[in-house]
Amino acid sequence: MKDAFGIPQSLLVLGGTSEIGLATARRLVARRTRTVWLAGRPSPALDEAAVQLRDMGADVHTVAFDALDSASHEEALGKVFAEGDVDMVLLAFGILGDQARDEGEPLSAVRVAQTNYTGAVSAGLVCARALQSQGHGSLVVLSSVAGERARRSNFIYGSSKAGLDAFAQGLGDALHGTGVHVMVVRPGFVRSKMTAGLAEAPLATTPDAVASAIELGLRRRSETVWVPGTLRLVMAGLRHVPRPLFRKLPV
Repeated sequence: MKDAFGIPQSLLVLGGTSEIGLATARRLVARRTRTVWLAGRPSPALDEAAVQLRDMGADVHTVAFDALDSASHEEALGKVFAEGDVDMVLLAFGILGDQARDEGEPLSAVRVAQTNYTGAVSAGLVCARALQSQGHGSLVVLSSVAGERARRSNFIYGSSKAGLDAFAQGLGDALHGTGVHVMVVRPGFVRSKMTAGLAEAPLATTPDAVASAIELGLRRRSETVWVPGTLRLVMAGLRHVPRPLFRKLPV
């Protein structure tokens, strides 16, 4: 169960090597989170992430999880929930893709869509059902401002995040009143390994800043969190820019 300050005692990170996921885990472990499950493809990076969190005093487990293998999600994630209640699930996996390449290679574009959307729908529903059976818990879904409006420069990635965002909002409505809290997190450009080499966008943020916003959102039981918060106003304006003008913007 969460403590009096809203901090989960147990955490499951889907995307166990995600920089945002690990920044959030470190922040929560430094507060009071004691048990952490890191779900991801077996790798030295996953093992190292587990070691770092153990060194902070957490009881850390890893579980083999592949976002693209939806048929395995129920069994893989069921093992986690079979060990005891999970107070918070952080859905943090996703890939950016390469817009120029993906436009010319449809199978590459499909991989982006299947990872960011289809895989998230599958894993999200499995975890939501388990949380509902517990009668408590939070499901935190990492979306993106890229899903707010399709942009020429990354509409394949953006469309996958738009689908994920709509799914998470609907899931939150479906679970309202069950004791399960769904929170959608919409970061802007995050300085990370995934975005290394890309031109930095205005109002860029960091994994640690996103982790801080997630913690605050948990305390407040927010349904939507923007990082940084000013992006809420920026995107409110951009959503209403006429398409002929929007095409000319350097986005």
